[in-house]
Amino acid sequence: MKLKMTGAQLIVQLLEAQDVELVTGIPGGALLPLYEALGGDTRIRHVLARHEQGAGFIAQGLARVSGRAAVCLGTSGPGATNLVTAIADAKLDSVPLVCITGQVPQHLIGTDAFQEVKTTHIVETITKANFMVRSAAELIDLIPEAFRIAETGRPGPVLIDVPKDVQRETIEVDTTRLPRRAARIAEAPDAIAITMAAELIAQARKPVLYLGGGVIKSGGWMAARELAERASLPTTTTLMALGALPSDHALNIGMLGMHGAHSANRIIDECDLLIAVGARFDDRATGRVDAFAPHARVIHIDADRREFGKIRKPALAIEADARLALEALRDAVRADARPQWLARTRQIQGEHPCEWHEQHEVRSPYGLIRTVAKLAGEDAVITTDVGQHQMWVAQAYPFQRPDRWLTSGGLGTMGFGLPAAIGAALMQPDVPVVCFTGDGSLLMNVQEFATLADLQCNVKIVLLDNASLGMVRQQQHLFHRRRYVASSFERPTEFCSVARAFGIPALDLGASSDALAILEEAFATPGPALIRVPVHADRQVMPMVAPGCSNVELVYVAAKREVVQ
Repeated sequence: MKLKMTGAQLIVQLLEAQDVELVTGIPGGALLPLYEALGGDTRIRHVLARHEQGAGFIAQGLARVSGRAAVCLGTSGPGATNLVTAIADAKLDSVPLVCITGQVPQHLIGTDAFQEVKTTHIVETITKANFMVRSAAELIDLIPEAFRIAETGRPGPVLIDVPKDVQRETIEVDTTRLPRRAARIAEAPDAIAITMAAELIAQARKPVLYLGGGVIKSGGWMAARELAERASLPTTTTLMALGALPSDHALNIGMLGMHGAHSANRIIDECDLLIAVGARFDDRATGRVDAFAPHARVIHIDADRREFGKIRKPALAIEADARLALEALRDAVRADARPQWLARTRQIQGEHPCEWHEQHEVRSPYGLIRTVAKLAGEDAVITTDVGQHQMWVAQAYPFQRPDRWLTSGGLGTMGFGLPAAIGAALMQPDVPVVCFTGDGSLLMNVQEFATLADLQCNVKIVLLDNASLGMVRQQQHLFHRRRYVASSFERPTEFCSVARAFGIPALDLGASSDALAILEEAFATPGPALIRVPVHADRQVMPMVAPGCSNVELVYVAAKREVVQ
């Protein structure tokens, strides 16, 4: 059936054809035709964020939980530039987004018109693809293509910039022939390469399986577990892959890297084969690259060939979807008990145990995290902001599945946690959502309390409040001669009062003699809540590898060297 419609109405029709049910954003002049169309006959629900960065992270919460591209909207100029951080974050963490921005009418482009910026130029390096639309007819193929690009291969963000005159343009469209959302196409591994990888694993005496976020994006964690169990592979995960093996699994040696388990870093230091799947050898994971797994040959499996050899040259590179490659490798490897290597890994773990200080004290970071885990349950979605609290959660939370863990890994964006939790709760309304945050991070997007109050999502915000930028202060303490410049808040924020002003119930563990009862009350009550937990500013995240050091050098070594210097 052919109908006349505006470009804005066509965008809405095309989004519906891509099975989009929810978008988030903030209106502005250059995008008002699209918002007018969203107010018409459509099943698409719009969630009003309070800042475009918040909208971008709400969309990330939707996408990270669903595994499918989510949509965020922003107007021209500051609307688009406010989205930039969320887009960059999605690019580094391989999160599929479709961002639609308004633009000034085409005849004004290049005149420095009100709220005009060259949006596609700004996002060139932080998107998988970006497009400036010149006519309404282009939208018919362009919007489905944006979803295809965002979701296939290594996922990532795509931006479409739509001038206001294109949104107003009238076009006749056959609505029965609008392109539907394409099925995700996964790259299958080369059979010969899989056979070679299986042979390398069979020959290895001390292999380690190294899982990154790509394993989670592909849904390959069960295949990873089956491969590890069949070939008796001690398995380490990056920050982005926590839960790929349950935290208490016998083969799970823990997170590697700067704040990872020291025993995991020691085991990797001894390994003779490193099987890296969906990991990009990030510097926070590897430490000093030339000292990372120095005795090991590397098998690198990734959907993005640009990662091969970028940091570490592999003996064998396999370009493939992580799940398909893991399934093929699982079927190709020979069963091997590896008693000597597993005994050695247990010995290393015994010599360098994880020390969770005060883990039975509810008001301490580790004790708080373990208590929250019990109250929230295995199916809870966990988001964090960035800083000390993020690393404490990564170290101590007993993850049983990886698709419930949302954190900003590559960009390390403060302000991620609260809006991402809102997005996760919108996608999984019947699942508890917990956002662990710090006072510095929460202030970055504190305005999204208003969005949460509107929606009344079941999000519990656990605030570890040390009245400082904790991770900055920790590094100043260890590596910058204890000069705490601009890392302590002279006037701490009264977060409980702030939350209540936005309409969010707030509880303060520092003002109660029974912290456990407060937590139990908060988690037993449906809806949002802020739980403030005071933390001393001198408390640090340990272990820690100093920047520029190898993963087997602990922080006190680096600190000592600096003092000597």
